[in-house]
Amino acid sequence: HNFDNGSGFIKLRDVSPDWDIVDLAFGEPAAGSTSRIAFTPDPHTSVAELQSDVQILHGRGKKVLLSVGGANGHVELRTAAERQEFVDSVTAILQLYNLDGLDVDFEGQSVHVDRGDSDFTHPTTPVIVNLIAALRAIRTNIGSRFLLTMAPETFFVQVGYQFYGGTSNGDTRTGAYLPVIHGVRDILTLLHVQDYNSGSVTALDNQFYAMGNADFLVAMTDMLLAGFPVANTGKTFPPLRPDQVALGMPANTNAANGWQPPPEVQRALNYL
Repeated sequence: HNFDNGSGFIKLRDVSPDWDIVDLAFGEPAAGSTSRIAFTPDPHTSVAELQSDVQILHGRGKKVLLSVGGANGHVELRTAAERQEFVDSVTAILQLYNLDGLDVDFEGQSVHVDRGDSDFTHPTTPVIVNLIAALRAIRTNIGSRFLLTMAPETFFVQVGYQFYGGTSNGDTRTGAYLPVIHGVRDILTLLHVQDYNSGSVTALDNQFYAMGNADFLVAMTDMLLAGFPVANTGKTFPPLRPDQVALGMPANTNAANGWQPPPEVQRALNYL
């Protein structure tokens, strides 16, 4: 992290070898922009040290990604010019640190679906269309080794079963990640939806599930593995491959609400 949320500070080289993909968080828009991404290492770490640490992790066979967005990183690619600015700035950061790819962690108002945009398989909303094109362009710049992961909140994914963006009377952000995920599913490495920071969500059995227990983890993951109808569209979000689906969990109670003790997480994994 380029901040301390109370979970403590750890240098990249000291990350547990149990992790195969490590994210640097966060790349955020520069002041006055929603599309030009900047990354400033934590004050404990210099650019040169971070470059060295990435090399150390590569020597261990690990991958290191840039996570863009987060709670404070409002990203919107409203025009072709902003799309290109995003592509150029992210590519430069990946090349500077010799990173392996990108983790899309847009939150807040970054993604939404315009009213009347009812087909997630052929979206027309500019911020969605431009984001899909930008991710593909960055992959072209980096090459076939590029890894793409995403960490959306449940509000932007599974809630699309009950409400979908511009087709619903409520928030145009509901389910807004679905067209993005679908638009890059062929190059998507991992989707780790945040199984935390969430209200109750209606799952495939039409029951409400609240976070903080194994049932929530299973219900949310099941929706990605089985696919689900997208509200008010007549379309079904196809299932992802099992190897593309991971569980997003906070490391401890400081990291986010919805933390679960390891035995409860293991119970969910055993069930899945």
